[in-house]
Amino acid sequence: MQRAAARALRGARVPPVRARSGAAGPPPRGLVYGRHGEPPAVVELKDLELATLGDSDVHVKMLAAPINPADINMIQGTYPILSPLPAVGGNEGVGEVLEVGRCVTALKPGDQVIPASTGLGTWRTQGVFPEETLLKVPGDIPLLSAATLSVNPCTAYRMLTDFQSLAPGDSVIQNAANSGVGQAVIQIAKAFGIKTINVVRDRPDLPKLVERLMALGADHVITEEMLRKPEMKDLFKSIPKPRLALNCVGGKSTTEMLRHLQPKGTMVTYGGMAKQPVMVPVSAFIFRDVRLRGFWMTQWKKDHAQDQESLASMMDALCQLIRRGQLTAPACTEVPLQDYKAALEASMKPFTSSKQILLL
Repeated sequence: MQRAAARALRGARVPPVRARSGAAGPPPRGLVYGRHGEPPAVVELKDLELATLGDSDVHVKMLAAPINPADINMIQGTYPILSPLPAVGGNEGVGEVLEVGRCVTALKPGDQVIPASTGLGTWRTQGVFPEETLLKVPGDIPLLSAATLSVNPCTAYRMLTDFQSLAPGDSVIQNAANSGVGQAVIQIAKAFGIKTINVVRDRPDLPKLVERLMALGADHVITEEMLRKPEMKDLFKSIPKPRLALNCVGGKSTTEMLRHLQPKGTMVTYGGMAKQPVMVPVSAFIFRDVRLRGFWMTQWKKDHAQDQESLASMMDALCQLIRRGQLTAPACTEVPLQDYKAALEASMKPFTSSKQILLL
């Protein structure tokens, strides 16, 4: 899969192929970086050459692509997976199939597709990709939901289903609850009948954020400071202590959150926004037998590369939630491609609650 993704990236730089009849137009453009560094400084909007359509390739017109933290880290050179340079940015998005190679069987022109793996380079107007790097999604899924489907909702779904056998009425506690994953956790948990305790950092517009998360289905929204207060005991009079904690921060926030886990509860770490280690009291292991686990969606996809049934089942479940109105796209700001620098800068600001979506 990684080799296929690398081929897709190289597709931006090989000689162009003659366009389809009636498809002539401006050359494809994309956001390219030739060295690692701060994204606003190293990313450039450039014309791209379209790769020759091979027998197993798919020509895609990209429609929309978000800017995620992993995208920023890849450009900075700090992510575990780095694309060969120069590279087109972006790991997530949605596009429409324009043309397929003669050996392609699962896709046809007009289909809506999203990336199947990391490193596809979605911040471009068009691209030619190997068939196995793409997943078909139903055409009735809203554009922004499809563009943000393959990372955050999948992460939320897996963490809610893979680490504890949760039943309706159980509870989950999470920090960074206003993140893309956090918003998906709130909605998926609500659909499953699971209560959520959502931890956010204090901020000037806190009441507005609390209102928005409650509207998504959050049961409780508290600040990191409240985690340490005796009033937490009152909260647990109306809701059971959580058996699952989801950590995207690290540092003190994680230690305090862990204190409220039930015995034999599990804390899953999937991010480290505070850039601080996870500190766990020895007593939590000895006397409460808590479990610490990690999760990375990219690794899950690698581990299940030969198990397409699991991937298809998850995607079907998420699409069903979207159709029923139980899972919406995170709060988004739609940005034209040419305004990419402003979008990159906005995505890196603290207390960001709106995901930047590049319209391609």
